[in-house]
Amino acid sequence: MNPKVDFFFEDAGQWQEEFKALRTIALSTELVEDLKWGCPCYTFEGKNIFLIHGFKEYCALLFFKGALMKDPDHILIRQTENVQAARQVRFTDVQQINDLKEILRSYMFEAVEIEESGVKVEMKKTKEFEMPEEFQNKLEQDPALKEAFESLTPGRQRAYLLHFSSAKQSKTREARIEKNIPQILTGKGLND
Repeated sequence: MNPKVDFFFEDAGQWQEEFKALRTIALSTELVEDLKWGCPCYTFEGKNIFLIHGFKEYCALLFFKGALMKDPDHILIRQTENVQAARQVRFTDVQQINDLKEILRSYMFEAVEIEESGVKVEMKKTKEFEMPEEFQNKLEQDPALKEAFESLTPGRQRAYLLHFSSAKQSKTREARIEKNIPQILTGKGLND
């Protein structure tokens, strides 16, 4: 148990009982408990294996390389179509966690084996993401914007592309692009 993580379990609100049950299972694996992104994260030799987090409708275990796991029990969920590597196991009550205790432990150990093997999730390249026509036009019209965008890290580029292309209407895409041009020109990501 890592004392700097205790606050998460003490102030967990609606998922307190579920979080404590997940923590008990996680600690039984002898992984190192840490705090990352404000959530309990369990690591092996400094590598992130899984974390515990909660949302309004459910709490979850999130396996960082879940896409590589076998999932014989069909419990891993891809949060959204844009999530490439991580997979969740979701819960809405403590009984679900108790019923899956041994399965969850086996998934945790499998996640460690995947990390030990060095296998990596093959991520989609930035150029494979949809480039909204409105943004492509802006890049062609403004060489400084194009250079600034291409200078961003691939993750920052993807974040902008996903943000722009998720708008259904052209007018909304254009508004998002206009709003973010100054940030792109200063080398900042969408959430910086």
